[in-house]
This record gives sequence, structure tokens and C-alpha cells, in this order.
Amino acid sequence: MTTSGVRVRIAPSPTGEPHVGTAYIALFNYLFAKKFGGEFILRIEDTDATRSTAEFEQKVLDALKWTGLTWSEGPDVGGPYGPYRQSERKDIYRPFVEQMVRDGGAFRCFCTPERLEQMREAQRAAGKPPGYDGHCLNLKAEEVTARMEAGEPSVVRLKVPTEGSCDFHDGVYGDVSIPWESVDMQVLLKADGMPTYHMANVVDDHLMKITHVARGEEWLASVPKHILIYKHLGLEPPKFMHLSLMRNHDKSKLSKRKNPTSISYYSALGYLPEALMNFLGLFFIQIAEGEELLTMEELIEKFDPDNLSKAGAIFDIQKLDWLNGRWLREKLSPEDFVARTLDWAMENDRLVEGLKLAQSRVTKLGELPPLAGFLLANDVGLTPASFGGLKTSPAETLEIVTTVQADLEKILEWNVTTIEEELRAISERMGKKLRVVTPPLFVAVSGSQRSLPLFDSMALLGRSVVRQRLKVAIQVLTAMAGAQN
Repeated sequence: MTTSGVRVRIAPSPTGEPHVGTAYIALFNYLFAKKFGGEFILRIEDTDATRSTAEFEQKVLDALKWTGLTWSEGPDVGGPYGPYRQSERKDIYRPFVEQMVRDGGAFRCFCTPERLEQMREAQRAAGKPPGYDGHCLNLKAEEVTARMEAGEPSVVRLKVPTEGSCDFHDGVYGDVSIPWESVDMQVLLKADGMPTYHMANVVDDHLMKITHVARGEEWLASVPKHILIYKHLGLEPPKFMHLSLMRNHDKSKLSKRKNPTSISYYSALGYLPEALMNFLGLFFIQIAEGEELLTMEELIEKFDPDNLSKAGAIFDIQKLDWLNGRWLREKLSPEDFVARTLDWAMENDRLVEGLKLAQSRVTKLGELPPLAGFLLANDVGLTPASFGGLKTSPAETLEIVTTVQADLEKILEWNVTTIEEELRAISERMGKKLRVVTPPLFVAVSGSQRSLPLFDSMALLGRSVVRQRLKVAIQVLTAMAGAQN
């Protein structure tokens, strides 16, 4: 593998809670850069203006910093190839798109959303894979000019060969061949002038002199599009490496619907960042049994990108727990353990703000642990008895918690005000008073019917922990409702 002048990057989208899969890909790139004396770069890919938020970008930065990874260039530290946010690079992409249109590598498409939906419906009905049908592919230059001068909205699409295949070498999968007929005429520039991921990704990697692109295997099928863009622009592609996805024991994809996947969740539960990185790093090295406990320096030393597995990275929470326990016992001095514990309890002001909320609810300090302990607990121990004293039936309680869990995902900014607003809106949509909706949520997030103020507690716990506690509550309530039928 050629490694001179290595420059690699992690390029997350700030559209949700940072996923452990982001840490997994980031760690590989970091180890690769450190192993070969290269540069590790952070770029924020926020071309999705409707879903990208400043809060989520900050969460990405905070989560990656928590893992202990550092980058030499990025939106927070600057660098010679900035800006490092795609939304601030909008004007950079247009000349590259125009060059592709001018040279015949791309074309203007005037198809309306309605026509595209009709096209997809017809394709689904015929059992064909979805893909653009080439309706605007051969428009005359004069017609394109006239329609654009008339102000008709349009996008720019990639022109794709109709025969043969795209053949390339991948650092993990080896030689890969993908038929051109399976490659869609991808939109490169949206009607609002923003590039799509594919266009911005290629241009940015070129301008930032990225030498190796290491990302998840779900992007393997996109490589032909990227190679075409490089070819049409007369540019040399980087070396590609597509890493196996993180999966559950049943080989299903790791997703927040099934498991806690947010980095913030593992931070909130008291996992050490060194232990999480140690756990993820084991997917990239070959070791003998008994050698699992490794520092970052040891991971770098043992890292070998030429010997990666395609079998899949199984996210084994029991192994992570075992490693985390070993780190706590074997790698921390008693003084370090105390300091880490205090830092963890103070994370996001949980302990301080929780104690302030508890002050008006206690008659003596010894009442604090059962009242506010849920803010620091891994598991609040929900059982059917936890919901026993509620005025709502198990079926109605289940409906409330299920509805709330789904609707809370719509909140972009997670704070006391937005949580209260959303819960009031949910109550109205369900046709229930707020005082009927909140008691089941008290129990779900705290394990008790007497607790701290609900909205404040949910804000302090954080989105990822609340999501998991509601998920556990739904499991308990589903069993209760089933037993009553």
C-alpha cells in the first residue's frame, strides 16, 4: 500500500447524535495517519441544510474530542485547505460542476418532483430498481439555455456510461467490478445551488489533497460515481478502503432503533473513552488472546491496514463492559479513579443541576440518592410494578410512551423549552391532558413516580439516554399489556 504523504479525513454529517460508527471510522483514519506519519483531518459535511444544525455539529466535535482523537485541520482549528464546513464552501463547487456540464460529463435536468415520483412509482410497479430514466439527457443546448433564462428550476445530473463496468481496487475488498447499468445518474448540484454529497465529497477530497478515503462499506456502491466525477474533471482519485459495518450479534446493522448507538450514551453511562477506543481498535489489528487491553499507542503500533477483515465488526457490549472494567481496575490509580468519577458525574452539569432541582423536594440530604440517583444510573430497574400506581391502563400507558418516543426524535435542539413544547404538542395531538401524559414518562425515565421535574430531568439525561429508557419502558409495558389481553 502506497503511504507517502498520507492525508486522511473523517467527514461526519451533523444531522443527529454522533454514532459509535463515526468513532469507529474516525479511529481507523486516525490510526492510519499516525502509523504512516500523515495528517488526520476533520471536515463537516453539512450539505443537508434541512437536517444539519449547529447543535449537532457541536455534539460531533464534543463526541470526537471525548474519544481522545485529535485532528490537525478542521472547522475548530483551521488549516491551509479551509473552510472545513461544506456549507461555507458553496461557491467552490459550481465551477467544477459547470466544467462537467461543458465537457459532457453532466447535464441539466428540469424534471419536476411530481414527474420523478411518477417515474419511481412506475419503476416500482414494474419491479425495476429505482433510478433516473434519462428524460433530460439529450436536450439541445438551445432548449437548456432558454429554459434556464426563463427561470425554470433545474438540477445537474451525472452522465453515466450505459455499457461495461467500473473496475477499481479497494484496500479491503480487493478488485471490485460494478456494472454501469446499476449506477444512477446522480444529482450533483441541487436546485438551490448546493452540491450533493457525492459532488462535494470528490471536490473537497481533491482540494484538501486527501490521499486515502477510508469509510463504511455502505459507500462501496458509490465509488463508480466518484470515479466518474474524478475522470470527468481530469483528477486522480484517492486510494479507497471500505470498512465492514458495525453489526449486532445477529449480523443486523447497528441502529438506534435496536441498540444505544450514540457516543454520548456510552459517555453518560460511565464508559471510559480509552476503553471504547480500545474496543473499537481491536477490529483493526491481529492479536493473541490475552493481549486485548491496549492503549492508543499500542493500537498504533499493532495497526496493519493490509490485514483487515471483511467479516464484519460485531459490537459485543459484553466485551466492551469487560474491557471497560479492566481499564477502571488496571489502568487507573485510586486518585485517577476518583477524579474520573467526579468528572463523569459533573458531565453536562448533571449532578449540579440535579441537586438544585432536588433542593425543594427533600427534608434531609439522605433522601437525595433515591430522588436524584436516576440521573447517574445505568438502569433504573423498571418492572411492571413501577407502573402499577398510574391512573392509565398498561395499554394507554404504552400508547403514551410509544408516541412520545417517536415524536421526541423530531426535536432538533434538545433543551427544557423544546422538550416541554413537544410534550404539550404531543398531548394535544393525542387528545389528552398533559397531566395524563407526564406520569408514565416520570416512571420511564426515573424509575419512580416521585422524582425531579420531568422536562429538566429529560434535558439533563440527554437525548440518547432518554431514548434508551423509553425503549426499555416500552418493552416492560408491551409485556404488561399482552398479559392483560
